Amino acid sequence: MAHLRTCITKMAVWSRLACLGSVSRGHRTLSIFSSSSPSNWTKVVSDAEKIVGYPTSFMSLRCLLSDELSNVAMHVRKLVGTKHPLLNTASQRNLAEITELIHTAFLVHRGIVNLKDWTFSDGPLKEMQFGNKMAILSGDFLLANACTGLAQLNNTKVVELISSAIGDLVQGVYHENSSSTEEGSLSLASWEDQTFLSHGALLAKSCQAAMELARHNTEAQMLAYQYGKHLALGHTLNLDLQPFLKSSSDPTVFSLESAPVVFHRLIVGPERWLHQLQQSQSTTKQTDYSKLQRLIKTEQGVSQAADLCSYHGNKALEAIRLFPPSEARSALENIASAVMKF
Repeated sequence: MAHLRTCITKMAVWSRLACLGSVSRGHRTLSIFSSSSPSNWTKVVSDAEKIVGYPTSFMSLRCLLSDELSNVAMHVRKLVGTKHPLLNTASQRNLAEITELIHTAFLVHRGIVNLKDWTFSDGPLKEMQFGNKMAILSGDFLLANACTGLAQLNNTKVVELISSAIGDLVQGVYHENSSSTEEGSLSLASWEDQTFLSHGALLAKSCQAAMELARHNTEAQMLAYQYGKHLALGHTLNLDLQPFLKSSSDPTVFSLESAPVVFHRLIVGPERWLHQLQQSQSTTKQTDYSKLQRLIKTEQGVSQAADLCSYHGNKALEAIRLFPPSEARSALENIASAVMKF
């Protein structure tokens, strides 16, 4: 859920940036982002929420059902048909919520258990089957609501962008399920393509859509797209690196499709990788991640993944710095910089 929250924060701040750009192109003084060196990720996200002006997660039902929010919505409806900038802001917040709905729907779908791997220790089979059915129905319900909200934005290009992002997510899941890292089939290019489809496309196209709603030109929209793309890739790389930056006395289970593993496998070659993988497995075929972690750390895979993370973080910074200075831009710069801190 942490990744979900940071994803929607980035979208919401982008919406705020687009709104500021559509109302005024003048320079704004920085307030809470005066420090040149951003702190940890949690603080950066918290500071970004202050710029947006509201908590970035839509998940608070108490907020959604409150009388105060209903009154605000009623007054906003009176602005329909006018050119008041507040109306554009409410379209952009809707887009941020739609993005989170889509992301949540796919997270719920990913929670489906493969019953082929089911054992008695996992729980009763009927309950596992029921849980799978609920995950499918819940994810479909969220996705249906997202599509309904998307149509209500009344912007054909935005609908096209977000719809294509949903297609990318589906394609990314398909690639994840069809790839076989144990056989060393996942190349670096394949990893980047798969990561973009699974994690980057939704953010990148949502950032672009936010600029479209604010009626920015094609150049600004593409800068937003590039920022979202490189930020998502950098953030994924940062998460992949975390298990390898901890002490060996505190081993963490990591994905065999994570970037450091992919780089390591390319360095040692498929035959040596399979040998190392077999060395790290017990007689019950359970992987000793602590041992595998030490083997991976002996090569340059971790440092190469860190270099790639910094590359994507810097590309995101290059894109955002082409916009006029503002609190929103500073928040996005700090988020991109935080991605490069390990």
